Amino acid sequence: MRKRLFSVFFLVIMMSFCAFAQNTREELQKKEQELQKEIADLNRMINETQNNKKISLKQLAIIKSKINKREELVNSINRQVRQMDETIFTNERDIYRLRKELDTLKVKYAKSIVFAYKNRSSYEYLNFLFSASSFNDAIKRITYLKSYRQNRETQANAIMQSDKLLQEKISVLSSNKKERLGVLQTQSQQLKVLEADKKEQDQVVAQLKGKEKELARQVSDKEKQRQRVQQAFMAVIRREIEEAKKRELARQKALDDQKKAAGADLAKNNTAPKSAKPTKPSASLSNEPVTGVAAPTRDRAYTPLESTPEGREMSVNFENNKGRLPWPVSIGVVTAHNGIEKIAGTKLSRRTDGIEISLPIGSAVRSVADGKVTWAGEVDGQQVLIVQHGKYFCGYQNLSSVSVSKDQEVKAGSFLGKSGMSIDGEGVLLFSIVNDKGIQQDPEDWLKRKR
Repeated sequence: MRKRLFSVFFLVIMMSFCAFAQNTREELQKKEQELQKEIADLNRMINETQNNKKISLKQLAIIKSKINKREELVNSINRQVRQMDETIFTNERDIYRLRKELDTLKVKYAKSIVFAYKNRSSYEYLNFLFSASSFNDAIKRITYLKSYRQNRETQANAIMQSDKLLQEKISVLSSNKKERLGVLQTQSQQLKVLEADKKEQDQVVAQLKGKEKELARQVSDKEKQRQRVQQAFMAVIRREIEEAKKRELARQKALDDQKKAAGADLAKNNTAPKSAKPTKPSASLSNEPVTGVAAPTRDRAYTPLESTPEGREMSVNFENNKGRLPWPVSIGVVTAHNGIEKIAGTKLSRRTDGIEISLPIGSAVRSVADGKVTWAGEVDGQQVLIVQHGKYFCGYQNLSSVSVSKDQEVKAGSFLGKSGMSIDGEGVLLFSIVNDKGIQQDPEDWLKRKR
């Protein structure tokens, strides 16, 4: 009985393990399909840059991204292979155990058959029954003979079931090995393509190195443009802070005037109402929580841009969604990250405020959060849009068209305009996040992971 319970328990555990392994394998295969799609998109973008026949940092950035995705794909395939190896090992162990059990069952069954053959005479059975000392003893002996026959039938059924299960396991093992072989072939192909990608990267780096002067001019032009946009950004932030301070002063003045008027009325009447309650002040720069707004950290200091409940709510909601904000575009690849990056093969480096997303010209650009448009205009030949989210400002550069206007309220996902072309003729969107102090935030820390 214990042995049978142990076998059932072992079978349940193995079924659960197989189900878990299957789910994990399906997740890995799904991830592999997603990576394959991303690599196909990157190949398409590389072809577009090659058709441009112009030296481009975008081409190198896309190739680098493709290599990273390819390496990630190879690692995913490696995990699949390791998981298959574990499954094959488990199945081989189960087959060995089933064969041992089947051999044991066959030996026991063979012994019972031999014993039955040796005692096959009807006289022996009758003698066994009639030698009973009492009627109850005879009943017990009949029951014993019935159970003996049933036991032989059970043994035969157990042998057939074990043999069936063994054949199924052998079939599954064969399928596992074939599948593993196919995955290994895919892995080998991806490794070859990875080597080809790295060679392509080396060729592009060599071309860039041979045109360092042209690249230096492009980097210089982009740096000048970046500085002009940064100046415009800071001017907008300063203006918004000053206007917020003026609004706060106006509210405080109106409150003081109200108090003075109330005091004059009291002096005139020479009496004060017994149930008079102090007038509730308007929202200010205190650290008191605002009703209906998600509670921020206790040590959080509020700024003039958060002097109203609406401003605080936007800031706190923006902060609470850090790492979960939607991307401003549905397609594209990041070809320049926030900060300073060295250009491979050269002595040059470039600075990016935010991230540079390469994508087809005319792609839809959407707001990453609820906010208000604080500025929309042209800077150095490119359309720029700034959306305020409390004390945070999101910038959208290189737009070909803008579909919103200043002071317009927008929601997360609202259509803002279409992406345009950078000064080097590439389809690019520059997206940045700046706080009220003008400090650049890394958008990739705020936006949700694509997978």
